[in-house]
Amino acid sequence: MSGAQEPVGTLDVALKHAAKLLTAEPALAAEQAHEILKSVPGHPLATLILGAAIRASGDAQASIEILEPLTLAHPNAAAAHYELALSLGRAGRGEAAVKALRRALDLKPDMTDAWRELADHLNAMGDAEGADIAQVRHVRTSLRDPRLMAAAAAMGESKIPAAEALLREHLKAHPSDVVAIRMLAEVAMRLGRNGAAEDLLTRCVELAPSFHAARHNLALVLHRQNKPVAALRELDRLLAVDPRNPSYRNLLAAVLGRVGDYDRALAVYAKLLEEYSGQAKVWMSYGHALKTAGRQDESVAAYRKSLALEPGLGEAYWSLANLKTFRFTPAEVAAMQAQLRRSDISDSDRLHFHFALGKAQEDARSYAESFEHYNAGNQLRRSTSRYDAAETSLHVARSKALFTPEFFAARRGWGCPAANPIFIVGLPRSGSTLLEQILASHSEVEGTMELPDIGVIARSLGGRTSWSEKSRYPEVLAELDADRIRSLGEQYLEQTRIQRKAGTPFFIDKMPNNFAHVGLVHLALPNARIIDARRHPLDCCWSGFKQHFARGQNFTYSLEDIGRYYSDYVELMAHFDRVLPGRVHRVIHEALVADTETEVRQLLHYCNIPFEPACLRFYETERAVRTASSEQVRRPINREGMDQWRHFEPWIEPLRTALGPVLEAYPSTPDYPA
Repeated sequence: MSGAQEPVGTLDVALKHAAKLLTAEPALAAEQAHEILKSVPGHPLATLILGAAIRASGDAQASIEILEPLTLAHPNAAAAHYELALSLGRAGRGEAAVKALRRALDLKPDMTDAWRELADHLNAMGDAEGADIAQVRHVRTSLRDPRLMAAAAAMGESKIPAAEALLREHLKAHPSDVVAIRMLAEVAMRLGRNGAAEDLLTRCVELAPSFHAARHNLALVLHRQNKPVAALRELDRLLAVDPRNPSYRNLLAAVLGRVGDYDRALAVYAKLLEEYSGQAKVWMSYGHALKTAGRQDESVAAYRKSLALEPGLGEAYWSLANLKTFRFTPAEVAAMQAQLRRSDISDSDRLHFHFALGKAQEDARSYAESFEHYNAGNQLRRSTSRYDAAETSLHVARSKALFTPEFFAARRGWGCPAANPIFIVGLPRSGSTLLEQILASHSEVEGTMELPDIGVIARSLGGRTSWSEKSRYPEVLAELDADRIRSLGEQYLEQTRIQRKAGTPFFIDKMPNNFAHVGLVHLALPNARIIDARRHPLDCCWSGFKQHFARGQNFTYSLEDIGRYYSDYVELMAHFDRVLPGRVHRVIHEALVADTETEVRQLLHYCNIPFEPACLRFYETERAVRTASSEQVRRPINREGMDQWRHFEPWIEPLRTALGPVLEAYPSTPDYPA
């Protein structure tokens, strides 16, 4: 091309050709754009193509230097702002990318790809609600079929049943429509049907392997189902295509944390924070990972950084309180109280402020005020949780009816013979983390975390797909033959293999709720050790009531519920003591505190491993601890946590009533009928 001015027709042809080259051959597109700009200096579309081509060729910074002046010269050009956002994102300037994306979408709200990019960035920043809104807009703007547009609108308005009906009807006629399949999977995820969502998304990426948004959803739903190996496999594929994608990296850090790879998780968070330094929720996630890794001073600094950025972030205050050894300053207490006086904070922030202030007032010995906050936080949490105490009692009754001496005798010799797992069961806040730390200080034992795998296996056996449906578990165990029972043990070992890093002969699974599955554990893994960590019922239940658990312990948000749960637990464990005498080793927390060495020696003898002095110096062991007791077990045994319920005695009568004879009999158990 030569001359000062090209004929219009020739220019249009050249521009179309350059644009066509962008995806497949960006270097050639850049050459074409350069040639156009020689003839028509400053031509906006040619400049846009040049910037996009250079970014696609891998030089994000050079692209920014071209596109920033273009957006200044043409502030109403949506495409220019969008291309600039892509380059900013690739250069690691996430917050600036979000600003450019919002400008592009203000100018042209139907830019489908811009909504998707915005959702990715907001996810990385921890703005799940904003990302969800952006993702819905992405889906909505990508659709042309009126029925799918109606389904997207229903999802955007949280009319989930209506959206599900529209999508299922559409898929009857168009079963391979991947956008509709992905939308239906999102409906399933919102309804908690993660297994169904996984099936839909697997089909989606089979039909469209380059449908990266669906693959990202698949990785997320795998993570939610505790399938980290599969989730990492999908994330590896996504990151191979787009290694700088913030959403992918944020999920990667979460999965790495789930499998105990904290060094890599921390590195990913640190890199994200270089790019999103002003995002409070990313700082908070970083703080969680630092806490687990035992880097408390750094975790406190990260939490405080998140609060400096977002003073109304209640979860960050609770995260500080949840360190247990942390003490709030008067200024921080006043700041939390001021936030609670606001009328515009979310219920989630409000309940976190209540739990944090409960801890602060307890430390200040203002027990009446402390109880008011703990109670208010629990009431808010209870109103949004799903728990039926009668269902737990029914499970105990069904288990007692099934697991008789005759049942186990008929299946003697079944199961996977591996002796690797050591299960610690009981209630949360029972001293189980202390036992784990003692055992993990032994050279032959590795501590992992609270592994959900036994519960997942039990739920899969139950076949329950909704709360109204009755589970077939535990009775279904009577229908399984020896090969199937053995496969359950092998399945557990395979699923938990990724958690094992040290190569020791034994590893610990300290999911307390596994007390409900002792029968399953004994059948599937007859040589595994089972340790029952038991603490005084008032100490244990009160400690659970004042603890805000992220998930999985819905019985703790009512004094009546937690008392009934403890009572049911004691009854079920007493049953196993009767039908499987000696199978479970019980450690009474108060006895462990009073005579640590004797209890530790008995514990190691039960586990059939030799005594090592390091088990008495457990507080010197450096390892990741992922529970509320993480900082407490890094100190020598003390009586600090005992009898704290006495400060709250005027308000805990409902707990005493719910515990009934269990409280009177402790540390023994009541005489239960066979």
